[in-house]
Amino acid sequence: MSYDILTTLQEKAPGFSKGQRRIAQYITESYDKAAFMTANRLGKTVGVSESTVVRFAVDLGFDGYPSMQKAMQEMVLNRLTSVQRIEVANDRLGDQDVISMVLHSDMEKLRQTEETIDRNEFTAAVNAILKAKRVYILGVRSVAPLANFLGYYLNYMFNNVHVVSGFSAGEMFEKIVGVNSDDVVIAFSFPRYSASTTKGAQYCRSAGATVIGFTDSKLSPLGQCCDHTLIAKSDMVSLVDSLVAPLSIVNALIVAIASKREKEISQTFANLERIWDEYNVYEKQVEGE
Repeated sequence: MSYDILTTLQEKAPGFSKGQRRIAQYITESYDKAAFMTANRLGKTVGVSESTVVRFAVDLGFDGYPSMQKAMQEMVLNRLTSVQRIEVANDRLGDQDVISMVLHSDMEKLRQTEETIDRNEFTAAVNAILKAKRVYILGVRSVAPLANFLGYYLNYMFNNVHVVSGFSAGEMFEKIVGVNSDDVVIAFSFPRYSASTTKGAQYCRSAGATVIGFTDSKLSPLGQCCDHTLIAKSDMVSLVDSLVAPLSIVNALIVAIASKREKEISQTFANLERIWDEYNVYEKQVEGE
C-alpha cells in the first residue's frame, strides 16, 4: 500500500475497538519508534496481545503485520528529523553489537536489492548512457559521494561528464541549464530526499534529457520523474544513511559500461599508466618488500 498510514488510522478510528485505539494512538504519537518494532513488542508496549496487533494490520487492509510495518517504515524514513534518527537507532540497537547489527543490516539490503532490481531498467540505463552526448550526475548532501564516485570512473570512459554535487539549488540549475535531448542525467536521491535533486531531475526531463534515477522506490519523489529507475534498498543507522546497496549498483553500472567500451578504455588506461609512472602518481612496490 502506498498511502499514508496515519491518514488511514484517522479515517478508520471510529470503528476501532479499545485495543485497536491504543495501537493507533501509539503509532500516531510515536510512529518513528513503532515502525521498527515487531508485532510482539508493539503489543507489549501498548498492552495488547501480538495477535491483536496482527489482526489490526489486516483490518487496515494489509496482508499481515510485516506489510504494515514496511508501509510505516517507508513513510517514516523521510519524516524523521536527525534527533529522531538518533533515538530510533538507539532503540533498535539496544544491547546488540554495533558492528554485527550494521553489517547484517547492510547484507540484508544487498540481498533485497539483488532480488528486486529490474534488469531491463538496468540494461536500458546502460544503453542510454552509451548513446548520450553528455552525461550529468546529480547528487547532493549524503549521496554526493555516490555521484562523485560514478563521475570519477565515467570520466575515464567519456569526454563530457559533469558531476553536479555540493551546489545550492540555484547553482545546480546554472550547471544544468544547457541540458537537452542528446543528454543523460543520472540522479541520486534517498531518504531524506533532497528537494533540489528532484527539481533538477524534473527540469532535465522537461528539457528532453533522459533521466536515470537511483532511489529506493518508484514512488519516491525522484522515482516519479525518471525515465529509468534503479531501485536500491537503503536504511538508516543513527545519523548515517546506509548506501552500501546503492554503491553496489553503481559498481555494476560502471562494470557494464566498461565491458561495452573495452577497446577505448584499454587505450585510455595504457596512456594513463605511462603518465602515472612518469610523474610518480602511485607508490612503487619495491621487490622483496
